[in-house]
Amino acid sequence: MCNAALTTVLTDEVDVEIRDIEIFLTLAEELHFGRTAARLHISVARVSQAIKKQERAIGALLFDRDNRNVRLTAVGARLRDDLIPVRDGLRAGLQRARLSAIGTGGALRVGSLLLSGYDLERYWARFRERHPQWEIQLSFAPFVDPFAGLRRGDIDVLIAWLPVEEPDLTVGPTITVERRVLGVSADHALSTRPAASVGMLSDFCHPTTESAPKYWVNSFTSARASQEGRTGRTHVVANTEDLVHLTATGDIVTVQPRHAARYWNRPDLRWLPITDMSPLRYALVWKTSTETDAIREFAGVVRELGPRYE
Repeated sequence: MCNAALTTVLTDEVDVEIRDIEIFLTLAEELHFGRTAARLHISVARVSQAIKKQERAIGALLFDRDNRNVRLTAVGARLRDDLIPVRDGLRAGLQRARLSAIGTGGALRVGSLLLSGYDLERYWARFRERHPQWEIQLSFAPFVDPFAGLRRGDIDVLIAWLPVEEPDLTVGPTITVERRVLGVSADHALSTRPAASVGMLSDFCHPTTESAPKYWVNSFTSARASQEGRTGRTHVVANTEDLVHLTATGDIVTVQPRHAARYWNRPDLRWLPITDMSPLRYALVWKTSTETDAIREFAGVVRELGPRYE
């Protein structure tokens, strides 16, 4: 149950005890005064008193009841749906506080090279459900120097495309697999094509960075294209905003994971599926020397759920 210090929920017009909220939610589940009282180890009279108090405060019946049946009213059903996440949030917050107080709480800081953090919600949700003591803090990691955050200790886990061949870093399970697309400006020579291929890449300028390992940057355009010398000219970009701007102006073309077409859906950009490149695989990566229980548990969740495909 909730901490005794958190006894009352206040709004401008309603003053309700948290215990009464728990009574209401339990009755909404059981739909029986006797079972509700037994489950909460209180009297039936206490259940009835709490419900009547809330109905007076709200100004509407929460349950239709007679000698044989108890049913939620429309107002009661709406209140139940609104209060369940509030109750669960209080419990999770108190659990995190308790575990933090005894030294087992904290945060798992996840940096991602993906734009699609929303698409990975099932992984965040499963981890939070199992480990409420650890808060997940999400951030966008810059591709121009991808591993710096891990090495500085700014993040605990990085979601990065493979391969990652750094001796001080551990590569964990794959979290997403995506087909590649080619981004070009709206007035680019390729913009009206239905698709692109590796053979087209050498005709155009591509983004690069001086801070990231060359093997890693080249693998994004495709190992096959690199081996065949088809990656074309390069232009050093400072950040993601620079990359998008230069693509929109036609100075470069950019190979991206498929979700970029959704997240960078702009009138000055066109996205072409690349028909003959292997999908990009993104995996969890962390610094070997600073591996923690939280990292291991999150990696376990990703292994259990398996990778997302797009």
